[in-house]
Amino acid sequence: MTERKAQPYINGEWLSNNREVTLVKSPYSGEVIGEQIIATESDVEKAVAASYAAKNEIANIPLHERAKILKKAAYLLEQEKQRFAELISLELGKPLKNTLDEVSRSIETLELSAEESKRLFGETLPGDASERGEKALATTFRVPVGVVAAITPFNAPLNLVCHKVGPAFAAGNSTILKPAPQTALIATEFLKLLLEAGLPENAVNMVLGGVEIGQQIVKDDRVNIITFTGGIVAAKNISEIAGMKKVLLELGGNAATVIHEDADLKRAAVMCAKTGFSNSGQSCISVQRIYVHQSVVPAFTELLKEEVLKLRVGDPLLPDTDVGTLVDENAAKRIMDWVNEAVTLGATLICGGNQNGANVEPTVLLNPPKQSKVVCEEVFGPIVGIIPFETIDEAIEEANDSSFGLQAGIFTNQMDIAYKFAHALNVGGVVINGTSNFRLDHWPYGGVKNSGIGREGPRYAIEDMTESKMIVLRLPE
Repeated sequence: MTERKAQPYINGEWLSNNREVTLVKSPYSGEVIGEQIIATESDVEKAVAASYAAKNEIANIPLHERAKILKKAAYLLEQEKQRFAELISLELGKPLKNTLDEVSRSIETLELSAEESKRLFGETLPGDASERGEKALATTFRVPVGVVAAITPFNAPLNLVCHKVGPAFAAGNSTILKPAPQTALIATEFLKLLLEAGLPENAVNMVLGGVEIGQQIVKDDRVNIITFTGGIVAAKNISEIAGMKKVLLELGGNAATVIHEDADLKRAAVMCAKTGFSNSGQSCISVQRIYVHQSVVPAFTELLKEEVLKLRVGDPLLPDTDVGTLVDENAAKRIMDWVNEAVTLGATLICGGNQNGANVEPTVLLNPPKQSKVVCEEVFGPIVGIIPFETIDEAIEEANDSSFGLQAGIFTNQMDIAYKFAHALNVGGVVINGTSNFRLDHWPYGGVKNSGIGREGPRYAIEDMTESKMIVLRLPE
């Protein structure tokens, strides 16, 4: 048995004895790579109590000290880049070239959080803008909300933890972290690194487990804010049981990318292949619906097929692998069911469509009908669908016809069309001459409709993880 162990961390102590243990298996090889200790109901209560007790102490850490700790964590992560990337690949099945990129982004996210910790600015408001305020002056400050509950998904198990823990600590909050059960090993290693960097032992408590663990945290009135990245079903449950607390939700999408008739088809095909199948499509902004002008459908389809067939599928730990596995075989089976449904309803299978364990070949479908799941729901897997359109107005209407609204992309050389599309689309972000799947960690990231509430990116997360406090000075008459 390997010595890798994911453990709850509560009140400065790593817990292990007399608790349920689950085995952690590689989705690629099926081998046991570690074990996970599941937190009990009592553990969760202790974690919430410890975070609540620590919130004032964490709030009083000077800004420059918070920045130093986060910068040290970024430095240490840079030294451990290969080890962390390999662990993500082993635990998730994500190709090494993608996990190395994720670690690089995580380093940047920590550095950004450190920088933003020094920018908790307020403002001075003169009272004499009002007749009643001629002898008054107001000053505003950003203050921590208190206790942040961070619930993270499996698909970017390091960077999305950084996107929550980094801003939460930068803002002066204590944090309860509940990482995805599928990627608890990487969360454990990262928390050890944070502690090595000087993070106070009571700044973060971590609990491991499933839905019940998360619900217990969400319901607790000592928690001030929930920041959750995941699916719509869990998000609705969180919203229903959270009570009077702030809820930030970064949810899914079925992202549209439009290929207009004047687009550079080769460039568009290369980018759609790269960003539609990285991490086996397990990204909220992964390319899914590709709307292609009917005049270039045959040419683009052939170019995309060529690019997709170049992708190397296999062992995620090999440096030249482009596509590894899905998170588990159940996810792969669901993907195959959706492919088969689309074909049954009339879609043409251009390439792919085969399963091997937790792996599904990169799959391209032509003309999947609107009612098929690969069009109207979030695939979260290695499938893209090519859908013809006649006019840009039609492309806008079809792209908007979704319960999601996260990001979209358009390829065109006509700026009037690009801007028309960008302004008309009901999404959180539009990429011109790029696919939907492009995110920089300092930009505001989030969506509308069922794609969520709030924005990520350290600057924007810190705004939500702090409150504005006003102090008024009334001068003598």
